[in-house]
Amino acid sequence: MGLKSQEKSEAQELAKEETRDKESESELPTIHKIGVGLDSSIIPIRNNLALVQTTDFFYPLIDDPFVMGQIACANVLSDLYAIGVSYCDNMMMILGVPDNMDEKERDDLIPLIVEGFKYKAKEAGSKVSGGDTRISACCIIGGTATSVCEISEIIMPDNAIVGDTIVLTKPLGTQAATMINSWLENENKWKNISSVISKEEAKWAFQRAVKSMVQLNKIAANLMHKFKAHAATDVTGFGLLGHAKNLARHQKNLVQFKIHSLPIISKMLDVDRLLGNQFHLEDGKNIETSGGLLICLPPQNAAAYCEELKKLLNCNAWVVGTVVEGKRMALISDNPTIIDVID
Repeated sequence: MGLKSQEKSEAQELAKEETRDKESESELPTIHKIGVGLDSSIIPIRNNLALVQTTDFFYPLIDDPFVMGQIACANVLSDLYAIGVSYCDNMMMILGVPDNMDEKERDDLIPLIVEGFKYKAKEAGSKVSGGDTRISACCIIGGTATSVCEISEIIMPDNAIVGDTIVLTKPLGTQAATMINSWLENENKWKNISSVISKEEAKWAFQRAVKSMVQLNKIAANLMHKFKAHAATDVTGFGLLGHAKNLARHQKNLVQFKIHSLPIISKMLDVDRLLGNQFHLEDGKNIETSGGLLICLPPQNAAAYCEELKKLLNCNAWVVGTVVEGKRMALISDNPTIIDVID
């Protein structure tokens, strides 16, 4: 082949690559516009693929280090699941070891946290490779999750439309349940709430909260594709209302999320009311850890979504709201319906 022919061929190939790149980018029209509003970072790379990454960390909630590691891992993965990405290629762990731990405590507790994290990553079909451990003023547990996936696997969280039904896949009240469980051995604190809850009920609520927190949102994410979800987010540290507001703020359409029902772990609301709304459950501001997905679905698909999730996980999901016309806000209705979660 002559020099000119070779240069022409290379130019043609380069032009084809540029065309493919543009076509790939055109399939992701809103990624760069949403920016930090996304649960994860989404970076188009090549051949209709995207690099999806997320990171999260928090402080221990319970005394069981192995289970705490599982909760931390599930919490990190939820940001991938919130955009419909159900496979994670790799995870790294972030661990802050308290500087006031003695050597025996570190040797006993830290390996269990790590093993719990790895156990849940394996359940998710992923692995833990790498991370960072530091001595810090307090215990910090978290990590990063990375997936390379096809663009079609991503459900961009900005397509809610008027008439959509809003579904929540895990109950509210995990912070309240874990806090109340810690009061069981504190006579003064327990005395303040014993008129509305028994110790057996408090122990059950704690176990229900743990069951919720260790549960992966992977199946919930898979079903988002089947039932044509338009937008979703996970519910964690900013509470139901905080995450609903953030999701609404980034919608392409002029919509408002109206939350009319609150599924709450049984007895948690009774305690909250007695304590003067300390946990803000009725306000939708209760901090959640490894919470459920808040999903906007076509109204004709919402009931079937909940039924199939129940069939696959033996756990309920609930219709909690609707998408109406508005100015990209979210609110909780006056006197919302309280769903007493007793399963």
